[in-house]
Amino acid sequence: MAIRFIVDSAADIIPSEAAELNIIHMPLEVRFDEEQYLDAVDLTHAEFYQKLEEHKELPSTSQVPPARFAAAYAEVVNNGDTAVVICMSGALSGTYHSACIAREGFEESIFVVDSTFVAMAERLLVYRGIELVKEGLDAAAVAARLDEEKLQIREFALLDTLKYLKKGGRISATTAFAGNLISIKPIVEVKGGVVEAAGKARGAKHGQQLLRKLVDETGGIDTSLPYCLAYSGNGTEAVEKFAAANADLLGDAPEIVSIGCTIGTHIGPGVVAIAYFAKA
Repeated sequence: MAIRFIVDSAADIIPSEAAELNIIHMPLEVRFDEEQYLDAVDLTHAEFYQKLEEHKELPSTSQVPPARFAAAYAEVVNNGDTAVVICMSGALSGTYHSACIAREGFEESIFVVDSTFVAMAERLLVYRGIELVKEGLDAAAVAARLDEEKLQIREFALLDTLKYLKKGGRISATTAFAGNLISIKPIVEVKGGVVEAAGKARGAKHGQQLLRKLVDETGGIDTSLPYCLAYSGNGTEAVEKFAAANADLLGDAPEIVSIGCTIGTHIGPGVVAIAYFAKA
């Protein structure tokens, strides 16, 4: 009997990566006007950001419906396996609730975790879960440990603008303290399942310096556990610059991942982000 992981596409584990890790990939839906796509399936990250720039209105995103989770659960159970389901923050999407609704009748085999995060931080819980399976934990124990250990995760993002978060209604006008100041670069944190303001700096250089300072203030990165950098848009120059300037913190070759459709809709291009387990 194997332990499978079922992960929504907000974790930005693309289908090819999911196949390599034997993960069941559950794409959210993204709609531009009348065109509907499955995140990272029908629309690559590069294609998404191109469309985002071309359209005046933000695309809409839709949660994974319970029926698709139920089908995945049936597949797992029919193969004699168990599964840990890791979802994006339940405070930001109904996907976690869909996963819980679909669990009815599968309670002994399927265990659902609200990551309380999005994007690369959600991805870290998947990596950590895989490590825990290798340590010999069963699915129920893995889910329980992830619920405990997620409290150590920190996720910060240096945004080029707050325009997209405001348009999508993900932050209030008050939180968007620098939204209209082009030279001000805001930093947001996903904390307690929601997006909060963490700081602001004048210009990208000072923004990256503040991002490093915020990491240091949490006690730094526990490099014995998974961590990664992320970017949004079709250029990696900014995130690579941050990695090079902080090699003492990140090592010579930190993992750098692309933020996809689900979260990219609300943060826009030009983001440099980091997620990690903070040192105890």
